[in-house]
Amino acid sequence: MSVAVVFETHSTSEDNEAGVATGWLGGRLSEAGRKQAAQLGKRRGGDGIDVVFTSDLNRAVETAQIAFGSADVPVLVDWRLRECNYRRMNGMQRTQLDAERSARLDELFPGGESWREAVQRVVVFLDELVEERDGQRVLVIGHVATRLALDQRASCRALDDLLSEQFEWQEGWEYTLQRGVG
Repeated sequence: MSVAVVFETHSTSEDNEAGVATGWLGGRLSEAGRKQAAQLGKRRGGDGIDVVFTSDLNRAVETAQIAFGSADVPVLVDWRLRECNYRRMNGMQRTQLDAERSARLDELFPGGESWREAVQRVVVFLDELVEERDGQRVLVIGHVATRLALDQRASCRALDDLLSEQFEWQEGWEYTLQRGVG
């Protein structure tokens, strides 16, 4: 059993442009983000996508609606694809998040979750995806925690190594997830 997963981050939000780490706050796409979402729909429109799954946070849902709202592909929302919950630190400056990232591998953000907990939440979703979507090509719209989970699940790399790498945006990542691997 295997599933092909195309991962796309949500398009640029107003908070991204302001240097804010939104976390579990909803956020809204910026003008540039709305254009990116439209481009995502064009780029992936003929890509053989069977289903789109998106985080339930507004910036991801808005990305999916703009990109695939008029397409003939189902768009399903799943809360487990959310970003890490920084709880009382949701909305902190991105520079603060970057400084705290490695320290929060197993240590909870105040009132929130650790990166390991966030990634494990997404891995549970991914394991179900392999079981339920065998042979399909699935597009997932999410956040940093989503990408970390995909990288960890697909490559079996240690989460602390993945957390220490600088995030580089690109037009999608592609993974093949198999049952029992990862």
